[in-house]
Order: sequence, then structure tokens, then C-alpha cells
Amino acid sequence: MAKQVAFVTGAGQGIGEAIATRLHDDGFRVAVVDLNIDNAEKVAKKLSPDGSEAIGIKADVSDRDSVFAAVDKAVDTFGDFNVIVNNAGLGPTTPIDTITPDRFKLVYGVNVGGVLWGAQAAHQAFKKLGHGGKIINATSQAGVVGNPNLALYSGTKFAVRGITQVLARDLAEEGITANAYAPGIVKTPMMFDIAHQVGKNAGKDDEWGMQTFAKDIALKRLSEPEDVAAAVSFLAGKDSNYVTGQTLIVDGGMQFQ
Repeated sequence: MAKQVAFVTGAGQGIGEAIATRLHDDGFRVAVVDLNIDNAEKVAKKLSPDGSEAIGIKADVSDRDSVFAAVDKAVDTFGDFNVIVNNAGLGPTTPIDTITPDRFKLVYGVNVGGVLWGAQAAHQAFKKLGHGGKIINATSQAGVVGNPNLALYSGTKFAVRGITQVLARDLAEEGITANAYAPGIVKTPMMFDIAHQVGKNAGKDDEWGMQTFAKDIALKRLSEPEDVAAAVSFLAGKDSNYVTGQTLIVDGGMQFQ
């Protein structure tokens, strides 16, 4: 059987890189998609030096045309398209009085627009190829319970959960599932930056900022990107074929649903 194809946005570093790596290990051919093409190509070459099993693609997920072009390139390269992971996101610290129209447009454009455009492009590809597929979206534990100083980020992640549920209902008859994953406090550059800003805003250090989020983790450790990638592996694989419209929380026991 031909290998299935996975398309992962924001895959040049952090959680996205871990997801691309895990799906490659699971047997997928992987489109490593990122705004920073150097990072995307670096990850792709690490996974597949000859480019037969992984390629780097540049895309701005807030730009609909850019996302559609990236999906088309993946299909043209690999001849198929089966799973999209809309992982790319921004997580700025935004005390309520600091939110500006420009920052609102930027964060919602990436975190919500990226999911909508990715879902649209994947749906078009699935229809052209004549089969179903899987849409997997990045939300957050901050999209389950509002987190301090993250009005923009939490708002976008609550939106992703709603969009995912609608996609699941609207596309089920076409053999397409839609699910989301909700990471907790993951050791990535974005999370460390959030912790730094929260600590700075409170006149405290980075460790205080991190503990603001991490103090209630039942498993008493921060998440590695690979913890999240393992959950996405389940959602991308056949064992989740009867799961749709759900948010899989991967936070070490911060929130319980």
C-alpha cells in the first residue's frame, strides 16, 4: 500500500516539528510547512535527506491563497493527501488593556484563519482525490479554561474547538473526521516566551511565570513536544477512525472533562 501523506503547519520547530517527526516515524510521507522555509527544509531534510518522504513548504497560514498553494504542492509532490494538522499558532501575552486592533488581526488571522483555510484546502484536496481524510486542529488547555493574561490566545483556542465540532458535523458524510488536541504547558520557545512576559508583567522572574501555568499539573512535570505528538499520532491513525468532533487534552492533568 502507498504511504499516506500528512501536512503539518508550524512544523519548523517545537510541537510542529515533533508532530512531523512522529508522523514520519509512523509511516507517513510528510509536508513540513512553516513560514520560515529554512526551518521547514531543515526538518524535512533531517527526516528524508533525498526528499522522497518529506519536503519543506513555505506558507503563511493567515493567507488563504498561501495555504491552498501549499496543499496543492504537497499533492503534486506526493500524489495524495490524507491528513492535515493545523498546528501553526501565536501565543502572545496580552493583558486586556494592551490589545490593539493590529495584534487582534494578527493572532486571530494565524490561530483561527489558519485552521479555517487549512480545513478548506484539505477539504478541496480530499474531494479532488475522491476519498475522505482527517483534519486535526491545535487548540490548547487555554481553550478549555481561560488563562490569565491570554485574552487573545485563549479566545482563538476556544474558537478552534467550536470550528472543529462544526467541521465534524458538516463533513462526516464525506468520510472526513475533525478533531483537536489541547496541549498544556509544553517546553517550547513560545511557552517560555509566554512565561517570561507573564513574570515580567508581575514584576517576577521567568520561573514564577512558568509556575503560574504549571503549578496545577497532576503529573508534576512539564510536557515535552513528543507527548503532544503522540496524541496527534493517535488522531492521525486508523485507531481514531470512529472519533470525531472531540478535543483530546494533553496537559498532564490540568483540566478534566
